[in-house]
Amino acid sequence: MPTRALLAAALLACGAAHAHASLVEVTVEDRVTGQTLPLYSHRGERWIAGTPGNRYSVSLTNRSRGRVLAVLSVDGVNAITGQTAAWDQPGYVLGPGERAEIRGWRKTEQRVAAFELTALTDSYAVRTGRPEHVGVIGVALFREAPPLALSQVAPGAAATRDEPAPPAAQAEGRADTAARAAGRIGTGHGRSETSYVQSTRFERAQPNPDQVLAIRYDSRANLVAMGVIPSPPAWRPEPFPGSLGFVPDPPRP
Repeated sequence: MPTRALLAAALLACGAAHAHASLVEVTVEDRVTGQTLPLYSHRGERWIAGTPGNRYSVSLTNRSRGRVLAVLSVDGVNAITGQTAAWDQPGYVLGPGERAEIRGWRKTEQRVAAFELTALTDSYAVRTGRPEHVGVIGVALFREAPPLALSQVAPGAAATRDEPAPPAAQAEGRADTAARAAGRIGTGHGRSETSYVQSTRFERAQPNPDQVLAIRYDSRANLVAMGVIPSPPAWRPEPFPGSLGFVPDPPRP
């Protein structure tokens, strides 16, 4: 099935591909601190700790020898179209060894609205009436069909657009439900930024993804409370905290 896809215009070339457990390596960077957020494993899931108010990006690095389509979802929403995420939607195409940094919700082929960590009720998913899947970044990965299968594929449409928001009453009802999860964070529709892409065509080798990756996120305090991040050891006063020696003179008045 031919798929609408976007090719990042500023892909960063990487070295030769190495053996890796995934077709595409996925990392999340805090754009305020410049830090690649560490992953924490908990009950078979991967988690990162985000800082409310900070912008972040999702970096995708192709570790395979062929082109790969990466369909990116944030909080259950397709990051290109704004639709409720599904496997058969548009994504980003990466050549072998290429890396792309996805910084926000795609608005046009020249602009994105930055991914910004916000209170749950301010997240884009909740504001558009879809609070059920806030707190997870997903990537569905597809290998490309062999060249022979591409001979009859028509070019994909270049335009993308955001999905209209649901009726206000429905959105408000769902937002009220989500608001009860006090303290959680989500991804907001942040400031407009420049980000260039171009349309391309991509024929998936099969309708189902070759791999699906998920990274869950919340604030550090919430992850500590959930047991995802170990609690720091409790401080206890020690009777002999200093090193061996003699009593020094007190400071002069």
